[in-house]
Amino acid sequence: MLKKGSKLNSILTGTCPKCQKESMYLDKNPYHLSNVLKMHEKCSHCGLTYQIEPSFFYGAMYVSYGVNVAIGIAAFIISYVFCGASMKTAFIAIVATLIILGPMVLRWSRNIYINMFVHYDPNFKA
Repeated sequence: MLKKGSKLNSILTGTCPKCQKESMYLDKNPYHLSNVLKMHEKCSHCGLTYQIEPSFFYGAMYVSYGVNVAIGIAAFIISYVFCGASMKTAFIAIVATLIILGPMVLRWSRNIYINMFVHYDPNFKA
């Protein structure tokens, strides 16, 4: 499932979608908030330019919205349905989950977005 060449591997690890040999981000820890969205300009292995066109990653905002909605629904179902929490506690669980996972969602949405346009190339030779 997370083998090299799969989109899921590139999305979850934040590696280059074309060669999957290098992280796209300057700092691998998404919780260093000052560097959460700072990326390399190009992959040092395959030369892929991550900023495909000006303002390319603005489209990732739509992906981020969808991911946040899915996480919020999951947090509600887990807290309200499975744990039997009150509506107020379930709302607090949703907000807390979205705040805690916020930096990761920012990166996941960028990773998902670039993987929609760039595909893994197993025959690429650096």
